[in-house]
Amino acid sequence: MTGVPSDAAVASVKAPIAILTSDSLLNLILSIAPYHQINIDTASTGSTVSLSTKSTTSDLTQRNAILRKICGMIFHNALDKHPYYLLGGHSASGQASTESALCLASISSYMSIASSIRSRDVELTKACQHLNQVLADNSFLVGSTPRATLGDLDVFFALSEVSGGKINNINKLVHFKRWIKSVYANVEDLISLSSKRSNWPEISLPVLDFTTVAEPSPVFYYGDEDDIDAVLTSSPMTEALTKKSNNGAVAGQNSGGKELTEEQKKAAAEKRAKKNAEKEKKKKAQQTTVQTAPASAEIDASAFDIRVGKIIEVWEHAESEKLWCEKIDLGDGTEPRQILSGLRKFYTKEEMQDRMVLVLCNLKKRNLVGVPSHGMVLCASNAEHTEVEFVIPPTGAKIGERVMFDGYNGDAAAENAFAKKKMLEKLAPDLKTDDSGVVVWKGAKSVTSAGPCIASKGMAGAQVS
Repeated sequence: MTGVPSDAAVASVKAPIAILTSDSLLNLILSIAPYHQINIDTASTGSTVSLSTKSTTSDLTQRNAILRKICGMIFHNALDKHPYYLLGGHSASGQASTESALCLASISSYMSIASSIRSRDVELTKACQHLNQVLADNSFLVGSTPRATLGDLDVFFALSEVSGGKINNINKLVHFKRWIKSVYANVEDLISLSSKRSNWPEISLPVLDFTTVAEPSPVFYYGDEDDIDAVLTSSPMTEALTKKSNNGAVAGQNSGGKELTEEQKKAAAEKRAKKNAEKEKKKKAQQTTVQTAPASAEIDASAFDIRVGKIIEVWEHAESEKLWCEKIDLGDGTEPRQILSGLRKFYTKEEMQDRMVLVLCNLKKRNLVGVPSHGMVLCASNAEHTEVEFVIPPTGAKIGERVMFDGYNGDAAAENAFAKKKMLEKLAPDLKTDDSGVVVWKGAKSVTSAGPCIASKGMAGAQVS
């Protein structure tokens, strides 16, 4: 009988408890290794870890090499398949290629960088800035991989250990911050898959301080905007800076940048005091009104009028390079709706044509750069809005069918009420995709006659707008 020898997928590891306690990644990888194919000796003493198999003549003692071996061929690539992909799915010999070789080399390289971070051979701030540049064009450190690889995990754990959980200026490193959150989620998934061995040290989640970073709010386009580019780049912060610039950038200076006189400073202080007093008075009046007014019904996902639609015609907006104009069949027997979407950066005309989509229908008709638009095609996007994909109905859903959410079965709000009560702004922050890419509102799954709606490429944890 030919094939792989029976002992090729059996290994023994000597890993003292002290090492497992201090090396969280090694601890994690050993805990998810095939339980019946690996014998782990934690009672041994010493400061090194070693790996041996019946088919090897000498023990492997280099920590990074041991990790790559466990994730690769030693267990027939069991940890490089669903749901792990710790070597990016490139370890199987049947997939040998230049791309696979580069991926595996990159993983090895980033593990070396992780070692340098731990030994303080590289400055932490510069390392984070470099990673931010790499991640500007990649979801993870190593090419186009479906999940965080061993290289991502090692760098992530190293940063946690060295930084003490605090990364300076993380707000400015938007790609790096997004990567941290993605890898953190991957680590949580791996811990949930780990074996429960007796006398095994607890696997600690790395602590990195990103929880205080404010998430960007969804951006909505109503059609009154004269300059769509300005809307795309607007934010509360840029508006505040603009206002500050117009009113005098620095306290103690007038609009021309000259130092204020004592009289001017006194007048300004009195003006501020008066304004603050008026604000406080108004605030108290509003609080009194809230206390005496009857409680209004809480707005929930029932207010959405989301319908299954099909794009039957698409063309470029003549005045905007960002906008597609679409005719969408909503199956209601009326003329197809004309809707404009800022998707030309993400989808070609051919990719738009005849696509099944979800349409938010109870938005009032407005002009986008001079062209009427009545509704919004829903898409999932990442925090930086650099990745966008349609959310789509399941196969078999009927055109015109309303999309509901589990537990929310009320009637949709009329267009006027939806706009007047600013329901979109209140409801949209909780409209997202879950870990499986399913569209949810506050965790309640979207529902159609054929099943839930999903992000077309499976984007998880994304904002839907």
